[in-house]
Amino acid sequence: MRNVPRIVLLAVPLLLAGLPELSFGQNPPAAKKLPAGPAAPQSTHYPIFILAFGNDPNWSLRIGLKGPERMDRPGYPPIPLEAADVTHEAAADSWIYHAKDSATGAAVAIHLSREACTDAKNDTLTLAPPPSGKYSFRASVEHAQLGAMTGCARIAAELFPKINNQPDQQEDDAKKKPPVPVSSVTNSKSPVSVAYVNPAGKIVFKRGATTHLIAGEGAQLAVSRDGKRLLYTHQDKPEDRAIFLYDVDTEKSTELVRGQVQQAFWSPDDSRFAFMKFVDGKWHLWTAAVASPETAASVLPADIVSIHGWVDAQTILVDDLKQLSWVTDAGTIQQAIPEKEILGDAFGSSSAGTFRVHPLNPDLLLVSAEWLKPPAGVPADTHTGASFGLFLYEIRSKRRVLLSPVNMLSQNAEWSRDGFQVFFTGADSARRYATYRMFWDGIGMQKYVSGTSLVIGQ
Repeated sequence: MRNVPRIVLLAVPLLLAGLPELSFGQNPPAAKKLPAGPAAPQSTHYPIFILAFGNDPNWSLRIGLKGPERMDRPGYPPIPLEAADVTHEAAADSWIYHAKDSATGAAVAIHLSREACTDAKNDTLTLAPPPSGKYSFRASVEHAQLGAMTGCARIAAELFPKINNQPDQQEDDAKKKPPVPVSSVTNSKSPVSVAYVNPAGKIVFKRGATTHLIAGEGAQLAVSRDGKRLLYTHQDKPEDRAIFLYDVDTEKSTELVRGQVQQAFWSPDDSRFAFMKFVDGKWHLWTAAVASPETAASVLPADIVSIHGWVDAQTILVDDLKQLSWVTDAGTIQQAIPEKEILGDAFGSSSAGTFRVHPLNPDLLLVSAEWLKPPAGVPADTHTGASFGLFLYEIRSKRRVLLSPVNMLSQNAEWSRDGFQVFFTGADSARRYATYRMFWDGIGMQKYVSGTSLVIGQ
């Protein structure tokens, strides 16, 4: 088949003028006036790659050949967009692109008008702006959950995808399977120091290429930020537990506190740890210095169910199955959010649920929670009998994005230190347990280790 060049219709008005018929080999007939031809087809889409962006808050959005493709915000996973119809206001030389947030179904509208726009503070993707600092388009975005954002836009020819105009090749491409999704993460770092429980129930502490098998059994692991020490809880009997400190350099475990204690978490500077202690029939929040655990003191005497780590050097995240609370080390509740608001209608509160604040963005939570009505094919946990799933939750916008793989139990999720990866305990339909890893946009899932309850230090 011959290669026929294709014609791209530009978003400018074109008219087809009527042309008289010509008969070659003889004198042309006298010209006569013909009715004007119909208006040429006019694209309602600006046919080139557009990059829109703005600040306060920072955002960027890509508009490609098929319409809106993806929205990016610093500190959050990208939002894939599903393009819908576009309205072209020819007189005003402006376009309104309609789309849908592919993760949540929220409506999105992008207004693009061709006019000078100055936004000297921001070009979110760090692409070189024009020398004048002025851009060719003014842009605004309306997201049903995130709200309104304004900014500028420019033609980003360097991002324009390669187009194959060969008809035969296009026909062959149409027969191929859809491409495998590719994550937007390009600079993630693998953990240097991790700990987990192996299938035999033993604690494995791995730092770099060195693996340490800790004698005895334990649970509720926490690796220090420097990756050299491990806190874990060992239980002799229900009313007698101890929190131990394991040191990689000495390869020894030291008992820190004993009694009805559990759930130790390192402070960000590795000098203190928070834990729960059973007092007067309630679990209270306590803290202690690692160097002098005998000085442990109560922080919050209220009844809590779980600790979910330190948010910063002075704030600890806890829950009581009713609300998630940000508690200062002075014992005051800085912020509280009803768990129902976070969990929505699909998930319920459980002592086995976890909430993890993103290491660089306090507005983003990684949540492991119990399904109220598990999707078909999701197995139940062999210990609790419940089914669990994972999702991301944005505190300000209340945007919730499901991360759980299909037909898999997913729990005990943890962030990598760079915040681009999620590690979680997963079980397939045969209830084979292992630790899996995926990127924060839900792409690239793979088995990481055969153990469970993995935690990350460095």
